[in-house]
Amino acid sequence: MKTKRIKAPKIIGRREFISFPELGIENVDAKIDTGAYTCAVHCAEIGENTNELGKYLWFCLPDYTESKSPRKEFHFKDYTKKRIKSSSGEYEERYVIKTPVSLGKRRINTTISLTNRGNMRHPVLIGRKFLKRKFIVDVSQLHTGGISLSVFFNTFK
Repeated sequence: MKTKRIKAPKIIGRREFISFPELGIENVDAKIDTGAYTCAVHCAEIGENTNELGKYLWFCLPDYTESKSPRKEFHFKDYTKKRIKSSSGEYEERYVIKTPVSLGKRRINTTISLTNRGNMRHPVLIGRKFLKRKFIVDVSQLHTGGISLSVFFNTFK
């Protein structure tokens, strides 16, 4: 019988740099929010469209690279709509996509809701569903990149 090896959780700070490898977006400053269940990314332009292949979701994300383009446009055929409670306590319908997210050396497939976070300080919010059993949040830290527990505790010796 093959046993699955469980990876030890990594220590992360209250803010971390994350990447969306399949979207070509790297090193975005994300807020780690243990009060939020899901992840969310800022997306001001979003909609559904139909072509000869069927229905698809299109959306634009800010281009966080040094390029001249102010935004990148994406098309997803595989998406859902979900009622999600916002930070103001109101429920809203949001589009949700599945895509890998990288934090440090970990690459995790997860769901991301698309919403207008233009009035928020951080364009990306990482919630408990992504963090569960993989990371421990130390709110006194920033941008750790996911350090191991042994390295973390050796810093206090």
